[in-house]
Amino acid sequence: MTVSVAGVSARLAAIVLAACVLLSGGAQASDYPTRPITLVVPFPPGGGVDAMARVVGQKLSEAFKQQVIVDNRGGAGGTLGTKAVSRAAPDGYTLLLAHTGTVSINPSLYVNAGIDPRKDFTAIGMVATFPVALLAHPSFPAKSVAEFIAMAKKDPGKINLGTSAVGTGGYMCAELFKSEAGIDVAIIPYKGTAPVMSDLLGGHVPVAFGVLPPALGNIASGNLRAIAVTSKKRFSLLPDVPTFDESGLPGFDAELRYGVMAPAGTPKEIVEKLSAELRKLVETDDVKKRIRMEGGDPLTSTAAEYTVDIDREEKKWGNLVRKLGLKVE
Repeated sequence: MTVSVAGVSARLAAIVLAACVLLSGGAQASDYPTRPITLVVPFPPGGGVDAMARVVGQKLSEAFKQQVIVDNRGGAGGTLGTKAVSRAAPDGYTLLLAHTGTVSINPSLYVNAGIDPRKDFTAIGMVATFPVALLAHPSFPAKSVAEFIAMAKKDPGKINLGTSAVGTGGYMCAELFKSEAGIDVAIIPYKGTAPVMSDLLGGHVPVAFGVLPPALGNIASGNLRAIAVTSKKRFSLLPDVPTFDESGLPGFDAELRYGVMAPAGTPKEIVEKLSAELRKLVETDDVKKRIRMEGGDPLTSTAAEYTVDIDREEKKWGNLVRKLGLKVE
């Protein structure tokens, strides 16, 4: 058998090149980070996702001694910025502040989302969980989820239930509640949280699903009543308000989770380094306080645990979107 010297040389060169790439990658991972990191927020400045990103960015910057730049890339309900991260270089220098809406609801909701949270991203870890609450005007007679369900079943289609826009966390929580409770209520979607709260306070809608920060002051003053929270556990700032599970709908869970993700293919060593720092920073008293000020509770996880959570949540919300036939262009 004749062996080509040129062929052997070419193969040898390829092997040497591959080894150099692997060694270079390992060195880069062990030294990471050596330059600024961009943390993409797929929404304009000022919202809850932006607030979480700035907390995380500041603390990661302090831990790594490198600047973490919060980059707001809003559009299409968070889809544009999320998609941009999925296409970024998988080197740990472009990260995403993700939440349930962008990685678990939008992939099925938006016609041209072009996002697969399992294939396009590497999970790093969770940061916080934000419950949604079933809020009522003080005149609304039902005091528990069980009483609400009984009212709705007695008079199908008679109760108006306010939410934020179609596809948002509040709206999807309302649809999930309606589906799991087997009730017929009229969901009234508003353009945002502020008009929902305004109409609820004015008694124009008797009950609504809403995030808690805009409602906390009115709950404390008695202008609104929180019937229950959608999370598995009671919310730390409202310890007397039961969960849906406790209040009449066993097993109900519709909390909104926030976490950090990287493009698929990001080196494992970098992912583990980021995940470890993320868990450390969320456990600090300062970060816990800031998360609670925004209306959430701290939540830590490993990268593997967040991966499992993303899969479970996308199945839950994706199935609901398809069941309802919801689509946004």
